[in-house]
Amino acid sequence: MRTHPLIAVATAAVLAGSAMAAVPSAQAAPRQRTLASGLVSPLSVAAAPNGTTYVTQNFAGTLERIRPGRAPRTVYRSRGGNEVGAVSVRGDRVVFAETAGGMMPTHSWLKRLTRNGKARTIANIRAFENRRNPDRRITYGARGISPSCAAQWPTEEAGPPVYRGLKDSHPYATDQVAGRTYVADAGMNAILSVTNGGRIRVVAVTPASPVLITAELAGQMGLPACAVGLTYFGESVPTDVERGRDGMLYVTTEGGGLGEMMPLGSLYRINPANGRVRKIVGGLFAPTGLAITGRGDVLVAQLFGNEISRIKKGTKRVRRYASVTMPGALDWTRRGLYATTDVLAGLEPPSAPGGKVVLFRARR
Repeated sequence: MRTHPLIAVATAAVLAGSAMAAVPSAQAAPRQRTLASGLVSPLSVAAAPNGTTYVTQNFAGTLERIRPGRAPRTVYRSRGGNEVGAVSVRGDRVVFAETAGGMMPTHSWLKRLTRNGKARTIANIRAFENRRNPDRRITYGARGISPSCAAQWPTEEAGPPVYRGLKDSHPYATDQVAGRTYVADAGMNAILSVTNGGRIRVVAVTPASPVLITAELAGQMGLPACAVGLTYFGESVPTDVERGRDGMLYVTTEGGGLGEMMPLGSLYRINPANGRVRKIVGGLFAPTGLAITGRGDVLVAQLFGNEISRIKKGTKRVRRYASVTMPGALDWTRRGLYATTDVLAGLEPPSAPGGKVVLFRARR
């Protein structure tokens, strides 16, 4: 049931219009200003304290720099159609990920942008996955399914009924701290720590996403009637990671392929010292980015929920921060919240690319 992360499907498009309608607004929408538009799949954004912003056009394979008052400028372009994403900034150090292989990634690297517009490889993420495969012991799919029921499972449409974690890497987001970069890998289903020298370790494997197979879901997915009542455990698909002032890592997960069709996403708190994972909230609709405000509130972009949500520090209540179309990535500075919106708009011709970078001014 897993599909390539963050590619819209027809069912998701139908649900997106109404899934979040019942969420109350906590306060008036913040003021926003568009910094760039006409972007192709801007799925990652990072802002420096001086207002310089970096945004990736993932499927176009470029990294753009936006200086205050200026038009975007391409500062890195991949070769061979490789995806560029997972950008983060710390001081003048710009880190991003490059992934090769399209829908079925074959290679992935963590890279640092150099001053001459080239990139230096920090670590080969896919090679690490091929050696370690951190989620290899997790069983995904309809656990407990009988052999006779498994024989009726539509594997071509829904994948295998049960399987262990596969070798797959799609680094989707990064966050830099002193001496290292944390990586949320949507294919590996893990959070990594990569030193500036390129040493990789697994911080945590994010939990599988359970969903009850109802008669309605079975009908929609073409699953056999014998599967009704079983719980399907989808891959978690981490989409962002940020370290809070408390030293903990905050991580969003999409919830696998089904997470593109229903609100199965979650927000977790992870202790980077021991890998302990604690769920803060669930029921998010394709959360693809998060940011932490100066007060410690967590802001989450719900791609198919068409909103940016706020979870106040110390609470588990999800409230609306702003209604926007297809928000993708978030970053917070003293200037306010940087966000990408309309991230999947115009991917198919003849439609023109419609992605944007916007700034929501900080509330006083």
